[in-house]
Amino acid sequence: MAVKMVSSVLVFFVILGMISALKVDPNGYVMYCPCMGRFGNQADHFLGALGFAKGLNRTLVLPPWVEYRKGQSRSIQVPFDAYFSTEPLEGFHRVVTMEDFFGHLGQTVWPKEVRTSFCYADRPVIGGQNIGGVCNAKNGNPFGPFWDNFDVNFVQSETYGPLHYDVHYTSVADDWINKYPASKWPVLAFTGAPAPYPVQKENVELQKYLKWNPALMKRAEDFISQLPKGPFIGVHMRNGVDWSRACEHVVNAPALFASAQCLGYTNEKGRASTELCLPSEEIIIRQLRRTIGQFKAKSIFVASDSNHMIDRLNRAFKKISVTAHKLPEDNPHLDLAILGRSNHFIGNCVSSFSAFVKRERDISGFPSSFWAFPSHVKPPHNEL
Repeated sequence: MAVKMVSSVLVFFVILGMISALKVDPNGYVMYCPCMGRFGNQADHFLGALGFAKGLNRTLVLPPWVEYRKGQSRSIQVPFDAYFSTEPLEGFHRVVTMEDFFGHLGQTVWPKEVRTSFCYADRPVIGGQNIGGVCNAKNGNPFGPFWDNFDVNFVQSETYGPLHYDVHYTSVADDWINKYPASKWPVLAFTGAPAPYPVQKENVELQKYLKWNPALMKRAEDFISQLPKGPFIGVHMRNGVDWSRACEHVVNAPALFASAQCLGYTNEKGRASTELCLPSEEIIIRQLRRTIGQFKAKSIFVASDSNHMIDRLNRAFKKISVTAHKLPEDNPHLDLAILGRSNHFIGNCVSSFSAFVKRERDISGFPSSFWAFPSHVKPPHNEL
């Protein structure tokens, strides 16, 4: 009987803790669809959305990550905490997963009959119907599948232009709070992330609150433990067909994608080039040779969207007994976690995937560099 009573008391306190943790935020919520690009772009947007929610003093609803799987016509939504721990984020600002929000607060805070989508201006319909107002928040993929995942339908739209997301300067945050008070607008649900791309300079440091969860970290550590004993170099190669086509325009787009991470936000450290965006095998081998010598590395871990160059790298460094490795399966998040723990990281300056690794390593004080940057550096031919 005593054991049964103790169990009942424990259950009571667990439930009480959940209720307390999920109490309604009177300051309201920020919710959005991470509907632009793959993980690297979504991560950039997430940091901006976190800063935006903090500026407005609203709880950020953590959206699932939007992923695209081979053979599936619709995107899938992977819960935020499948990859990251939510507790560190609380050290910066209030957050709640989208699953918890709709599981415990949704109908109370945001009744179905008043759900409004927010967009800067009219969003045109593409091959679909205008449902729920001018924002057309569910029109297309991943927009439709994302909101369907939580059974969300919008009854109306709200265009908020000319307001913008930069809450670090002037009175932008106050303008949002005054125009959309939480008493009338408890949830600001955006069709896309309330953040610029690439990540705003003032939000880069928020990466320190984004921590891999223990399960993924263990998988990364287990893989690293199987590499040859000694330091290893982590590299990211973007060389798929789509990327190659994008790099054709880099000369006319000096601020392409995430290039600010090495060139600066005003190109004060240089301008983008084809080599910076799509380095040749010669550049890759030459730069790796120098880095291997500098860090006395015994292996190379490669993450890539297409060609990992494993055979080519093994041939190039066979004489010095340095081997190249990759994951046996396609797992970009595990790639990122491993790259973040390498003794040195070489990334693609233009890629937001590389930018995620660079930000994480900067916070930890780990060294990183970029392919073909700076452009004037020419390693000696007699190295190794």
